[in-house]
Amino acid sequence: MTSLNDRERAFENKFAHDQEMVFKAVARRNKKLGLWAAGLLGKTGADAEAYAMDVIRADFEEAGHEDVVRKVTADLAGKADEATIRGMMATMLTEAKAELAEG
Repeated sequence: MTSLNDRERAFENKFAHDQEMVFKAVARRNKKLGLWAAGLLGKTGADAEAYAMDVIRADFEEAGHEDVVRKVTADLAGKADEATIRGMMATMLTEAKAELAEG
């Protein structure tokens, strides 16, 4: 019975670790997206970092990433369309996952 309990605990630990990695990857993606968008808005330095933090915070409004898409699309009106923003999000999520995997 102990081996079954150990196995169950291992699966739970792996699930928790996987969820933590997803959270970190999405947060990193949102920061990258925020910095990219800040550049399009002409923001640099501390202003760009502050905008990136606003994008990260926007992700906590609702489940999923539509809240981030909405914020960045509204902020970049006329500078980038929704399809471009979604494409950047996909690219940046892939980059974020790779960066986390590298350690």
